[in-house]
Amino acid sequence: MAQAIVVEAPGGPEDMQLQEVRIPTPGPGQLLVKVAAAGVNFIDTYQRSGVYKVRFPFTPGSEIAGTVEACGEGVTGFAAGDRVATSEARAGYAQYALVDEEGALPVPDGVSDETAAAIPLQGMTAHYLINSSFKVQSGQTVLTHAGAGGVGLVLTQLLKAKGARVITTVSSDEKEKLAREAGADEVLRYDGFADQVRELTGGTGVDVVYDGVGKDTFEGSLASLRTRGTLVLFGGASGQVPPFDLQRLNAAGSLFVTRPKLADHLLTAEERRWRSEELFAAVLDGSLKIRVGASYPLAEAGQAHSDLESRRTTGKLLLIP
Repeated sequence: MAQAIVVEAPGGPEDMQLQEVRIPTPGPGQLLVKVAAAGVNFIDTYQRSGVYKVRFPFTPGSEIAGTVEACGEGVTGFAAGDRVATSEARAGYAQYALVDEEGALPVPDGVSDETAAAIPLQGMTAHYLINSSFKVQSGQTVLTHAGAGGVGLVLTQLLKAKGARVITTVSSDEKEKLAREAGADEVLRYDGFADQVRELTGGTGVDVVYDGVGKDTFEGSLASLRTRGTLVLFGGASGQVPPFDLQRLNAAGSLFVTRPKLADHLLTAEERRWRSEELFAAVLDGSLKIRVGASYPLAEAGQAHSDLESRRTTGKLLLIP
């Protein structure tokens, strides 16, 4: 037997309970991973609360790092003892979790378990945003929100490496300091940010906005774009954006809006390896620094969700089984 977080029905953070469960058995093509650390992400809160439909009882957690304990039939690329990370685990808020071989990412020597657990979801999200959703070029101006969050800090560093000018938003002086340390050129508060962006760009607007906040920032994000600019809406930390009249994009300057998700940018083993290997290489050469804002014992998963949903946190939140 092992311990795992179980949610019996859609509800709040207080409904997440630590329970004794059976250690899962890897099926064909699967790895059983002893979890060293699990990432806490907004998608977990959406699933727990019922915003995203899942089958209950439910154990959250798709992002983990750990050591392969056993391999199912047909596994050829991994063996017991290998270190792996993934954003595609099943029931990762647990001491043991299953991962399909195709979704497992080898963790290179020199990358800690905690860092490895903080990279797959937020790191690969940042990677697909700037390489696939809107391919950023040197000299372009970009607006990102939540610049001190887990995605925001990685996004800023990757954008600066591409030669972009980065404007970001934060909610406090502490978060501004972190955003500037990551390389942000301009750091704004949320109140009136669209007008400030216009001033900073000489009235033109930015080439692209990466918006993971959602409802509270969506209108300002649209107002921050240049003609033919792109809004990449990749999350809803403040709530989901209401239905939207597409004709507004015409009137505002032939704008583009896209609503991507990570799973659609990890379609093949080659795509997964491309994204993860670039991120791990950047960590190893020191050009990408991963900030773990807080670590919690597995039993305190509810507190981790409360802290994340309050938007008081910075960097990555981890659960340690």
